[in-house]
Amino acid sequence: MDGALGPDDPLPRVRVVHLTGAVLDALAVGDLAAADLGSPVPLSGYAAGPAWRGVWRRRSEQVRRDPAAADWVTGLIWDEDRRVVVGRAGFHGPPDAAGMVEIGYAVEPAHRRRGYARAALEALLRRAQEESAVRTVRATITPDNTASSGLVAQYGFTAVGEQWDDEDGLEIVHERGV
Repeated sequence: MDGALGPDDPLPRVRVVHLTGAVLDALAVGDLAAADLGSPVPLSGYAAGPAWRGVWRRRSEQVRRDPAAADWVTGLIWDEDRRVVVGRAGFHGPPDAAGMVEIGYAVEPAHRRRGYARAALEALLRRAQEESAVRTVRATITPDNTASSGLVAQYGFTAVGEQWDDEDGLEIVHERGV
């Protein structure tokens, strides 16, 4: 058994844990010890590793410019039952003037295929639905990421265009209303 989630298995219970600017700053430079000191949950080495450092750097700069964004931007996916960080998830920022928020999520390789991406997506969609300023939720996904494209399609997202991202290259833009 590879630990993969079966069709009848319940989703893991997760929450998105938001981080302070100081924790984002520490993660942005890969300082796990400093990040752990300020984090509300114990961090994994992967969270502070090079694979996610660019995301933490962008979010750190964003929160420095707009401290209120800390309640929206990328945080940690926390498994409530196992008491472990399994990934990162959040919005790219607060709702824009048109009421759009863009979601992002990633699961650590050791925790994939267990329902964490789906559970994180559901948590983000609940948050968007609770916010009166949000009217549209967006997900941008590279064309080769068929797993994420398939997942968001199951939640009513439809492809509405393409964009170029300097870090990820070509992305398909998916949107849905709240």
